Amino acid sequence: MELKQLEKIAKALGDINRLKILKDMAINGGFIQCSQIVSVLDLAQPSVSHHIKTLTEAGLIEREKEGRSYSYILNKTLLKEYVKNIAAFAEK
Repeated sequence: MELKQLEKIAKALGDINRLKILKDMAINGGFIQCSQIVSVLDLAQPSVSHHIKTLTEAGLIEREKEGRSYSYILNKTLLKEYVKNIAAFAEK
C-alpha cells in the first residue's frame, strides 16, 4: 500500500463521527443503511453525506443502491490491509 493511500485512510479515520459510522457498521456485520447513519450520528443529512463521501473516497466503505436509498458495505479487506501496513511501522 502506498503512503498516499495510507494518508487518505488515516485522514478518513481521524474524525469521531466517521469512526462511529465504521463501528456501527462492524457491529451490524459490515453493513449499514443511510437512514441508520443519520440516527447514529444525530447530525443533519449534509454532514452525514460529507462523512460518507470521505469514507467512500478513502475506500473504507462501498456504496450500493437499493431502490431510492443507499446502503453501505464496510471494506474489511482494505481496513485489514491498512492495519497490517501501519503495524509494520512498529516492527522496524
